[in-house]
Amino acid sequence: MSAPERIPPRGLTAADPVVELLAAGELTVRGRVREASNAVLYCTVSYEGREAACVYKPVAGERPLWDFPDGTLAQREVAAYEVSEATGWALVPPTVLRDGPYGEGMCQLWIEGEPGSELLALVDGEEAGEGWKAVGFAEVGDGKTALLVHADDERLRRLAVLDAVVNNADRKGGHLLPTGGGRLYGIDHGVTFNVENKLRTLLWGWAGESLTDEAVAVLERLRDGLGEGGPLAARLSPLITGAELEATRQRVAALLKSGRHPEPSGEWPAIPWPPV
Repeated sequence: MSAPERIPPRGLTAADPVVELLAAGELTVRGRVREASNAVLYCTVSYEGREAACVYKPVAGERPLWDFPDGTLAQREVAAYEVSEATGWALVPPTVLRDGPYGEGMCQLWIEGEPGSELLALVDGEEAGEGWKAVGFAEVGDGKTALLVHADDERLRRLAVLDAVVNNADRKGGHLLPTGGGRLYGIDHGVTFNVENKLRTLLWGWAGESLTDEAVAVLERLRDGLGEGGPLAARLSPLITGAELEATRQRVAALLKSGRHPEPSGEWPAIPWPPV
C-alpha cells in the first residue's frame, strides 16, 4: 500500500481539494493541545489517498461564554474562514464544520509556524523604530515598562482589517503563524462576530491611519457579498445569527465610510490578556 499524499499547508483556496479532505476525510485523534482553554485535538485526516494534519475542536468541549450566548465557537471559527476567503487574502487556514469522534466541531488544517519570524517585540524607549508600529506600553516586571510593537508588515495590516470586520475579541501574539513560504495565517477565531464592539488585538499599530487602496477594494467586495441574497451572506447565515450578520454589514460600512483603521473605543479592554 502506498503512503498517503501529504497536503501542503499553504497556497490554498476554497476550491482546493484540502477543503473536501477536511470535510469528508476520516479523522484520527493523535493528541490534545493542553494549553488551550477549550478542547483542542490534534488529528490527522485521510481521504482517497490524501492525508493532512489538522485541529479538531468539538462543540462538546466548549466552555460556555456569558458574552457570546448564541451559536458556538466552532461555527464562528468557520464563519471567520468564510470571510477570510471572501477577502481573497486567505489569512485563515481552511476550516470546515463537520462531525467527528466527539460530535460536531470545527476541523482546521494544521499550520506549522516558522520559528524566528519576528512579528512582535518589546523595546526600550518611546519610539517603535523603523519597520515597527507601536501598540502601547507593557509592564515587564520590577516596576519597569517597555514599548510593545509589531512589525510594519502588509500581512499583519490585512489581518488587522479582517479582525475589524469579524470583530475579533482575542487577537493574541500566539495566534499569528508565519510560514516558511512567506505567508501569514491567523488562528483561533471562536470569539468573533459579536453585535457589540469587542475588538481586542495586538495589531493597533495602524489605528486611525487611512486604509490602503487594496483594503478599500476588499471591503467593497465584502459589502457586496454581505448584501441581501449575496454569496457571503448565504454562507454565513447558517453559522451566525441574523443580528450578528447585520452587525458585520454595519462594521464593513463603517470602515468604508471612515476610510481608516478603527481605534480603541475605550468601552472595552483594547488588548487581550494574556497578550500571547
